[in-house]
Amino acid sequence: MKTLRLTTREREVLVDVTAAVREAVHANGWQTGAVLLYCPHTTGAVTVNEGADPDVARDIVKTMRKLVPLRGDYAHAEGNSDAHVKSSLFGCAQLVPVEDGEVQLGTWQHIFFCEFDGPRERSLCLAWLPGV
Repeated sequence: MKTLRLTTREREVLVDVTAAVREAVHANGWQTGAVLLYCPHTTGAVTVNEGADPDVARDIVKTMRKLVPLRGDYAHAEGNSDAHVKSSLFGCAQLVPVEDGEVQLGTWQHIFFCEFDGPRERSLCLAWLPGV
């Protein structure tokens, strides 16, 4: 397993990690299979969405703030219950196919680490699942 290290500078932000994932695939000689992207943090997530227009990531963050506000009827004492809910809505993993050493994303798709309780030092785990 490989690990990407990330430093987030905002409380809520989507960080485009597409280039880093592609580099990891190439550096490790992964050819045909899939790469599992796993977020080991309970207030972070990983998603695939449009990356050509940065307004999409901004819109996602703004919409999540409205859907799951920072302050609510939460019992969790740490003050970050909204981040836990947002993380659960997005999920902690994505499986992305790789063919002939290339990450198979759609034309506009990028891979994002989702920070919901930053700023923090974070990890994103990459596990190779070889194909036939």
